[in-house]
Amino acid sequence: MFETLSNKLSGVFDGLRQRGALKENDVVEALREVRLALLDADVALPVVKDFIAKVRERAVGAEVLDSVSPGQQVVKIVNDVMVEALGGEGAVPLNLNAAAPIPILMVGLQGSGKTTTSGKLGLRLSQRLRKKVLLASLDVQRPAAQLQLQQLAERAGVASLPIIAGQTPLEIARRAMDVGRREVFDVVILDTAGRLSINQELMDEVRKIREATSPAETLLVVDAMTGQDAVNTAKAFHEAVGVTGIVMTRMDGDARGGAALSMRAITGAPIKLTGSGEKLDALEDFHPERVAGRILGMGDVVGLVEKAAETLDQQEAEKLARKMAKGQFDLEDYAAQLRQITKMGSISSIIGMLPGAGKIQQQLEAAGAANIDNTMLKRQAAIIGSMTKKERKLPDIIKASRKKRIAAGSGTSVQEVNKLLKQFEDMSTMMKRMNKLGQKGLMRQGLSALMPKGMMGGGGRPF
Repeated sequence: MFETLSNKLSGVFDGLRQRGALKENDVVEALREVRLALLDADVALPVVKDFIAKVRERAVGAEVLDSVSPGQQVVKIVNDVMVEALGGEGAVPLNLNAAAPIPILMVGLQGSGKTTTSGKLGLRLSQRLRKKVLLASLDVQRPAAQLQLQQLAERAGVASLPIIAGQTPLEIARRAMDVGRREVFDVVILDTAGRLSINQELMDEVRKIREATSPAETLLVVDAMTGQDAVNTAKAFHEAVGVTGIVMTRMDGDARGGAALSMRAITGAPIKLTGSGEKLDALEDFHPERVAGRILGMGDVVGLVEKAAETLDQQEAEKLARKMAKGQFDLEDYAAQLRQITKMGSISSIIGMLPGAGKIQQQLEAAGAANIDNTMLKRQAAIIGSMTKKERKLPDIIKASRKKRIAAGSGTSVQEVNKLLKQFEDMSTMMKRMNKLGQKGLMRQGLSALMPKGMMGGGGRPF
């Protein structure tokens, strides 16, 4: 979601890095560009002013201007200030230090993703922390809202409070806590009703529920796509009911990203979780230092490794690695690799976690591959699925008549079949080069020895 802001800041920092020495005017001019980029990303004006003031104070000094790599020093200072603005080092965990059943109150405006987030949180607490979770919908405003949460609970494999028509939100909350105590639940998630806008009726309702249940967490769910409106919503809820944490949804959308940078400074409440996509497992801890890294083009390699560790089949990955080392990689293995990648989420989200993501995206656009997504991967898997076992083992035998049959069987075109075979051929060539070079050769020559022609950026570096 930070693509636009990241690209603008990368341009500013690339200019600084290219200069051997920096004068004070260079830093001031760069900070002016950073200020405009932040304002354009919908970051709140007071936050931008404070941000720039902190960076200027640290950057316009002897430690930067006289350092060996002044441009890099400025980038580091911007990174440090950005981490502070986002909430400091490390994720802030949910507060579960309370007597069971622990109430968690979910609040927010209608359409922010509150109910879906409640289902995701139920799954997360159940699977990761082995908690016995009860989901309860207090939303009597929106038609079928209670039924929606019940269905989400079934998908997540957790319990939901039976629906009794005619009860008020306060009565439902009290009944949920009573059931939680009697049936020995660890956590009760209370999904409150939203409104299209903030009003007194909504705040009064949330206040009464909060007083009756004494929640360990009052989590405000806000849509990151709404930008400055999300910040205004957070401020209003925090002043009215005392928010303990924020969950930002639609973090995978094409938003400017300013809301995330403004939240902590405006409300004082930390962003604890982020949601992306409709899948029930798409709820992650918010790590300020990793998000700052992604905004500044440094990537989130740690997050990528964690995601891979959670989703990839270790035994299948090791088996594939052994085959690659022996140069025995075939289309069956390629299909297995596609399945593994699809499990990790969208391609755009994976690319976004790589260092220099903006430049990688530009490279893909130049190569006409900007729209790589999971749909394309599924089509490739369908093409391989339409091949015979012999064809998957020996792709060289796939000629014109076989290509037509495979295309017809997979609902694709011959051109798409050709494209897949070309990609596989490039990958196989890379594996053979890797095998031939060995570890020492790779260390001497780097990635450039493996990359096909046309995939190299300036200075002989990939991308």
